[in-house]
Amino acid sequence: MKLPRIVENSPLARLARLKLGAPNVAMVLGASIHLSGVSREQFLRDPFWVAHEMEHIQQFQQYGRLGFLARYLRDWVRYGYYNIPFEVAAREAAELKAHLYAQGLPLPGEAERHSTPKAKR
Repeated sequence: MKLPRIVENSPLARLARLKLGAPNVAMVLGASIHLSGVSREQFLRDPFWVAHEMEHIQQFQQYGRLGFLARYLRDWVRYGYYNIPFEVAAREAAELKAHLYAQGLPLPGEAERHSTPKAKR
């Protein structure tokens, strides 16, 4: 499966990483995956994470740049990051489609997977 352009050390992903308080971030802008705090190789070793970001690319394609961003930001304010419908769908896609990005290797266990920011309690 062909992957999109991957941008390492993205300043935009760095801003997202700081906002989320996360050690590493992958984020989609259009048809590109932007990384901060993680290398391309580290990102590609986690097929669940790749599947998650690929779902965001499909969402971008479905809603368009402005439509996606407007909905994403609106829903972040309404529901908080963890419960943004786009994020919920991307987590579900990660579970269903990780095998497509595993490159013939066994899927990583929970301990080897990228941890996503959790819901605030």
